[in-house]
This record gives sequence, C-alpha cells and structure tokens, in this order.
Amino acid sequence: MAKVSMVQRQKKRERLVKKYADKRAKLKEIARNEELPMEERFKAQLKLAELPRNSSATRLNNRCELTGRPRAYYRKLRMSRIKLRDLASNGLIPGMVKSSW
Repeated sequence: MAKVSMVQRQKKRERLVKKYADKRAKLKEIARNEELPMEERFKAQLKLAELPRNSSATRLNNRCELTGRPRAYYRKLRMSRIKLRDLASNGLIPGMVKSSW
C-alpha cells in the first residue's frame, strides 16, 4: 500500500485538473493563436501561470486504484501488476489464469 497522504494528494490533483480543464484549454488556445495580437497572447499566458500548478494534467501520476502503487501500472486495467496477479490467482478476473510451467 502506498502512503495515504500520497493517494490523497493524487486525488486532489485529479479534482483540480477536472475543475480547471476548460479554463486551461481556452487560455492555451488563445496563447497559441498567432493571429491574435502579442499583448492578448501574453495576457493569456500570464493568466495561465496564475492557475494552480496542480491543475495541470502533466502533474498526474498513474496509480493503482486498489493500492495506490505508482509503479508497474497497467493503464488498461488501472491497477498494478501485483494486485492484478492476486486477483487472477483468486479467479476474480474472467479469462485470466496464473501461468505456471
């Protein structure tokens, strides 16, 4: 299990990313539009910088939904390899069996 504080921090970041996603996308669009005057683009860039850092999607980490483990994460299943193997061994994932030879 990961530290509870790290899992909570990640959840807080996810909430902030969702909250500011539209505003951030609009400001980025303005800042990238080369047809607009430079002053307007610069103001959009400053407003973008004023948003909370944790509202940026690049600050999110992939973490296991069950344990919070940040490493060995399967995106498709949203869990770590260890938990995946546990569930497969217990027969809780349909069609998946633990290999042995």
